[in-house]
Amino acid sequence: MLAVAGIVALSGYLLCCAGLLLLRWTDPVTTGVQVQRHIQALIAGKPYKKQYRPVPISHISVQLQRAVVAAEDTNFYRHHGIDWHAVDVVIQEDMDEGRIVRGGSTITQQLVKNLFLSTSRSWIRKGFEFGLAPVAELVLNKRRILELYLNVIEWGPGVYGAEAATEYHYHGSAGRLSRDQAARLAAVIPNPLHRKPARMGHYTGIIEKRMAQMGW
Repeated sequence: MLAVAGIVALSGYLLCCAGLLLLRWTDPVTTGVQVQRHIQALIAGKPYKKQYRPVPISHISVQLQRAVVAAEDTNFYRHHGIDWHAVDVVIQEDMDEGRIVRGGSTITQQLVKNLFLSTSRSWIRKGFEFGLAPVAELVLNKRRILELYLNVIEWGPGVYGAEAATEYHYHGSAGRLSRDQAARLAAVIPNPLHRKPARMGHYTGIIEKRMAQMGW
């Protein structure tokens, strides 16, 4: 049984690696998290409407690009997929609690999670993240990783990507976001099904301060 499980896991890993290679040139039609949310809605007997419209990174406000990096992964342009200092901190916290408390994932890890996995917390999922993140960094450049990330992450119920998020929350386009709007959208990312930009004043201020410290 262990051998079969290992073969299945390896096959899945290789398929994900091939998928990452294809994403150098194409945008995903759907993602693991999108499929997860659809299944959850079906099980709960609730309607599911997906808003998802990938756009080039040139059509996404630079303010949002910077706000998301400042909020989610300040070392994004310095690491190779995994921020080992953050990993050490998170492992210690998890060991102290005896369970997975928080992720400490980089943008690259979050991207592969959204593309191929789900939001459920487990050591198996984290293992796949650790295995796929360096591959993503190898076959995709930082600009493409950030572009994919901004286009696939969840920003509300059935709302995926910066363009859909801007339409949903601000009735506008992602390319015209102000600094404050961008920081508020970035503040929603850790809990997009429950957070609203208008209610994120305190965390928005923290993100804007980080942006300033990073020279933005």
